[in-house]
Amino acid sequence: MSGAGSPTLNVDGTGLTVAIVAGQWHAEISAGLLAGARRVLEASGATIVEYAAPGSFELPVVSKAALENGADAVVALGVIIRGGTPHFEFVSSAATDGLTRVALDTGKPVGFGVLTLENEQQGLDRAGLPGSKEDKGAEAAEAALATAQALRVIRG
Repeated sequence: MSGAGSPTLNVDGTGLTVAIVAGQWHAEISAGLLAGARRVLEASGATIVEYAAPGSFELPVVSKAALENGADAVVALGVIIRGGTPHFEFVSSAATDGLTRVALDTGKPVGFGVLTLENEQQGLDRAGLPGSKEDKGAEAAEAALATAQALRVIRG
């Protein structure tokens, strides 16, 4: 994770299958998020499977299916950019609430890599692309791995 105060996380993915579920909107930003998540998961030693979701609204159902069909954790990636209608609030809330419910219902980690943005530039700044200030795809993968490790300890 980036920034001051970021925790040092256990990102050992040995023996884990981690699904990346990625929305397809805003291709350049989405590609950056996906590359960051892949990089972290590959370095961790996790087995990676990838699934495409049409958009962020569909991330919860695809994530739940991945977790119910063998994945130990999910990294959910999406991009939602505010427009001139309330659509932004509805999709952002549905994706956030849905992914939270998936994690709680399955008891498995969901790394949250859904960017909720005012404009495209904010996404480019957070997507882990050359010149980006942050790499939210990588951070979401780190969070999923660290949560999976914490659950392993708790569950023995």
